[in-house]
Amino acid sequence: MRDDPSVVALVARAAEDDHDAWDELVERYAPLVWAICTRYQLSRDDVEDVGQSVWLLLVEQLSKLREPAALPGWLATTTRRECLRVLTAARKSQLAAGMLGDAPSSADDTAIDEELLISERNAALRAAFAELPPHGQQLLAMLFRDPPCSYAEISATLGIATGSIGPKRARYLERLRQSDALIGFDEHEFTTSTPGGGHGA
Repeated sequence: MRDDPSVVALVARAAEDDHDAWDELVERYAPLVWAICTRYQLSRDDVEDVGQSVWLLLVEQLSKLREPAALPGWLATTTRRECLRVLTAARKSQLAAGMLGDAPSSADDTAIDEELLISERNAALRAAFAELPPHGQQLLAMLFRDPPCSYAEISATLGIATGSIGPKRARYLERLRQSDALIGFDEHEFTTSTPGGGHGA
C-alpha cells in the first residue's frame, strides 16, 4: 500500500488542485470511509457529517502528508476519530439530558471514549476473524477460550497433529494482522487484544 505509485501520483496531482485527481481519490476511498462508519452504526446524517469532515480534513492535510502512499491508513484513522467524535457527542448529550443518569464528570467522558474505542477495536477484530477459513476460526476460538483448550483436546477435535497447532496459530494470527478490517489500527491496539475476545467459544 505504501509503495502504490498510483496513490502517490493522485495525491500529488490533487495537492496541485487537479480536480480530476481529487474526484478519483474520493471515488476510490469513499467506500473505505463508508465501511468504517457502518461499524459504528451511525445514522445517515451522521455518516454524511463524518464524510464531510474527513474530506475537509484531507483538503487541509493533503499537501502535508509525509507518506502519500499511506493515504488509506490516514483516511481510516481519521474516519475512526470522526466517528468517535460524533458518538461521544451524542452520548454526552444523552447524559446531560438525564437519559443515562446524572451529569457526567471528566472521568465519565474518558470512560465513554475508552468504551467506544474498545467497541470499535472489537468490531474490527470480529470482521477480520470472520475472514478466516472456518477451520482457522475454530482453532483460534479453542485457543482463546477461558480457560483455553489443551493442545490434546484441539488435536482430537480438529484432527490435526499437536505439533502443527503452534505454527497454524501463528499463521492465522498473521492473517488477522494483515486483514483490511484492521486498517488504521496500531499494532499495539491489535496485540493488546485476543482474537477470541468478543467471538465467543
